[in-house]
Amino acid sequence: MERRTFLSVIAGGLLAAPLAGEAQQAAKTPHVGFLDPHSPSMVVPYHDEFRRRLRELGYLEGQSIVIEYRFAEGKTERLPNLAAELVRKKVNVIVAGAVPGVDAARRATSMIPIVMVGYGDDPVEAGLVASLSRPGGNITGSTLLFPEMTAKRLELLLKAVPKVARVAVLWNSANPAKARDWRETQGAGRVLGVTLQSVEVQRPEQFERGFASMTGEHADALLVLGDPLTFFHRKWITELAAKHRLPTMYNEPEYAKVGGLIAYSADLREGFRLAATYVDKILHGAKPGDLPVEQPTKFELVINLKTARALGLTIPPSLLQRADQVIE
Repeated sequence: MERRTFLSVIAGGLLAAPLAGEAQQAAKTPHVGFLDPHSPSMVVPYHDEFRRRLRELGYLEGQSIVIEYRFAEGKTERLPNLAAELVRKKVNVIVAGAVPGVDAARRATSMIPIVMVGYGDDPVEAGLVASLSRPGGNITGSTLLFPEMTAKRLELLLKAVPKVARVAVLWNSANPAKARDWRETQGAGRVLGVTLQSVEVQRPEQFERGFASMTGEHADALLVLGDPLTFFHRKWITELAAKHRLPTMYNEPEYAKVGGLIAYSADLREGFRLAATYVDKILHGAKPGDLPVEQPTKFELVINLKTARALGLTIPPSLLQRADQVIE
């Protein structure tokens, strides 16, 4: 071999070695898909909690783990295409938020592990898992399902606003999970002795008409069965509630933070921390079917006193003492 050729081969080998090492390292870096029906700004605290837990577990985003974020910006019809993108990218795990996100992910793949978070329906009844303790397929995570949650929200609303006889219930009838919530609300209404008015919406342009019907039927208060549609438009909904002077109970603290009267919910941060923990377990070889689906153990009560004053309400001191957060 000529000296010039020999040197070229050696130089090429020296250059190729680190490149091959870099490629091998990149190939080992796990990629996690994150599918969310909301917009990024709406879920910042929860996604921050997810990333914080990953850091605790030794992952550094962009270096030892890559997260592919896909947000539907409140347009759930975009979710199937976004889920398909993540599948084409061959991510190692998909974390899917809320009922629409999980449904889109499961339709897109039966092979890639899916970790659900903020799922507001019964995953067993929906056919996602065989049981909560032994899911058995490619899906695990957490659910917001808690049998007494709807009744508790209605009970807290009645404590905040005494002498309520008629409660309007705003819900998205296009979301199958909300149909179950509505049935549970009806049962709670019978037990608590209040008349309920069902106000069904499927598109934001129906909000105004829905609130007009509440006023027409002389509703004393409002209960919102939240989902991605109402959450995306939460500021508008709280403004309409204020305009129609309807004391309202919501299902997530963010509603109260933008002007809603009261919110009671499972602590979603707990679910996002669990999602990060399950991602770590799956990346280390655990099967999603062996990881139990967790139900909420922590709950938050948030009361907006500024909104209460604007409505001429005095929140009972006993209820204020129970609140996790009081917005002045």
